[in-house]
Amino acid sequence: MNRSHPAKAFSLLELLAVVAMLGLIAAIVLPRISGPSDESKRQACFVNKGDIEIQAEIWMHNTGNWPAANLTDIGVDTNYFPEGVPTCPVDGTAYSIDSNTGRVIGHNH
Repeated sequence: MNRSHPAKAFSLLELLAVVAMLGLIAAIVLPRISGPSDESKRQACFVNKGDIEIQAEIWMHNTGNWPAANLTDIGVDTNYFPEGVPTCPVDGTAYSIDSNTGRVIGHNH
């Protein structure tokens, strides 16, 4: 046998070391990638609440009354919500307001 040329393949030990390193990197990186999406959803909910409260203020100014607590009246008017009343991006529930103050109830994520 002539052993003057080194083998052109990886050993099992080398492959296991690479797989272990990739697993370690994945364990570090994946939580950092998935974590911010939860925070983004909470921030989007906060923005939605603000938009709803602004539109409720405009509705009050235009009509003299606060919108219905479940937002059914303001939700069908495309002047206020052209794409419909948003739902909470965190849990998918509908928003409701206090019909005395026009402020969104709940959604304190």
